[in-house]
Amino acid sequence: MSTESPLDTAEAIRIAAFRGVIRSFLRTSEHLARSAGLTPRRYLLLLMIKGAPDGSEQSTVTELAERLQLAQSTVTELVGRAERAGLVERERSGSDLRVAHLRLTPDGERRLARSARSNEDERHELRRRLDELDDR
Repeated sequence: MSTESPLDTAEAIRIAAFRGVIRSFLRTSEHLARSAGLTPRRYLLLLMIKGAPDGSEQSTVTELAERLQLAQSTVTELVGRAERAGLVERERSGSDLRVAHLRLTPDGERRLARSARSNEDERHELRRRLDELDDR
């Protein structure tokens, strides 16, 4: 028997509103990615490569698996498909030949920019709505 108290209604309303705002943003982002010729996962893959934390605009499969919170085998498959679609390219590391750095191709750059820029208003709206929820 659990001794936890039931979820307070006001707290449930806040959590539901938070999840609703995020889901709305994600749904719009997915639609905009598709309009740029990208699946939602490919959009995230390209974004994570371009937006590498170190500013290098490149990443490895291992780094992407961590950032995307996906299994390495799933990321490997996703990268392979993006590579065959001409969106990413591999470059062997000069210091460790077992490692391949992934970079966007010009087509990958173009599609990512189109999708990300078309999503700018939605990002601002998400921030505004999340700020409203924080103020409650």
